[in-house]
Amino acid sequence: MTIEKLHQCFLAHPKVCTDTRKIEGDCLFFALKGDNFNGNRYAAEALRKGASFAVVDEDDYAISDRYIVVDDVLEALQQLATFHRDYSTARVIALTGSNGKTTTKELIRAVLSRKYRVIATLGNLNNHIGVPLTLLSIAEDTEIAIIEMGANHRKEIETLCKVARPDFGYITNFGKAHLEGFGGVKGVIKGKSELYDYLMASGKSIFMNADDPIQFKKLNGYINKFGFSMDKKDFFRMSFLGADPFVKIEVEGQAVTSQLIGSYNFTNCAAAILIGKFFNVPWEDIKNAIASYVPQNNRSQILNKNSHRIILDAYNANPTSMVAALETFKKMEGTPKIAFLGDMFELGETAGIEHQAIVDFAASMQFQDVFLIGENFARTDSHLRSFTAFEQLSEYLMKNPVPKNSNLLIKGSRGMALERILEIL
Repeated sequence: MTIEKLHQCFLAHPKVCTDTRKIEGDCLFFALKGDNFNGNRYAAEALRKGASFAVVDEDDYAISDRYIVVDDVLEALQQLATFHRDYSTARVIALTGSNGKTTTKELIRAVLSRKYRVIATLGNLNNHIGVPLTLLSIAEDTEIAIIEMGANHRKEIETLCKVARPDFGYITNFGKAHLEGFGGVKGVIKGKSELYDYLMASGKSIFMNADDPIQFKKLNGYINKFGFSMDKKDFFRMSFLGADPFVKIEVEGQAVTSQLIGSYNFTNCAAAILIGKFFNVPWEDIKNAIASYVPQNNRSQILNKNSHRIILDAYNANPTSMVAALETFKKMEGTPKIAFLGDMFELGETAGIEHQAIVDFAASMQFQDVFLIGENFARTDSHLRSFTAFEQLSEYLMKNPVPKNSNLLIKGSRGMALERILEIL
């Protein structure tokens, strides 16, 4: 079946499912393959559960006219997404970076939704499957689609750009994330910059942090760029008024206070404000959107539980975000301060060095206590409390409860699932 005909089928059944556990009635089921599964085997089940058609790439499974046979299901999904993106009149904003992608995406969504009909990547569905699924959620009345793009190796962003064909783009930053796949910080810069490379090659509009020396150098001489800055006169000026603990920004003589902690969230807010201004969202709407956005999903959340004030930032972690979180925690008022730090993943050969650097930095903070959790942290040289496995930490805390009225930082990679500490508290 051609992509044009598949798109006509999609328009008649505009829901896509890739998991038989989440089948919605009247959807198209795409039988994707993975290292340990073959979606073709579940196509019949998808149809029994209510899917209208199943897209497969093995003829043996196509036993009725409710099966659509393609050469490769993943490629068909991506091609369908690109075709639908071109069919739609929505403008596409792509977003990538080492840290802050999801928070920035949600802030941009909050701002633009004040004036436009907007869709955005759900959660962190930002890979070669998630990006097509997001594009296919563009409805007839969608005016702007915000597409988050994640990557852990070179050429991945380039591929996602070919699928999404963005009209605009923004890179949050270049940090020490996925060093194993990118081959070091220089690889991270090259990999994330693939978004700007794509946009520049096609003359598209680029949003930028003009105070980031990497972005400033990369885009020097490119005309179709729009940036924010704290001191450069040729860009939209914003001032960082502080974070005690919530980020406060001054724009054109007016202040806006967010519900986001940490100075690192200044640029996330600034990007959303810049993009709101670019799309002519009224200032009061921009201000209210920034002020009312509340972080969720274990991302820099401030919680109060059993007399404790908790910063829960357990969605992900890398050396750059770990240092930023510790610095923010240090500046916060109140004592005692206790930090729970979980392993950082995907650091490759640099894992030992980077974990030791975090241990040394955390020790210099002079908190009342620091708990290190995970095999990487357990191998570091430190006087701090260390636990190879979460269960060991749990057992320790059951016998040695955290002092009442403590200020706690919980930070670690997603695989560590440190939000479980809340149950112990």
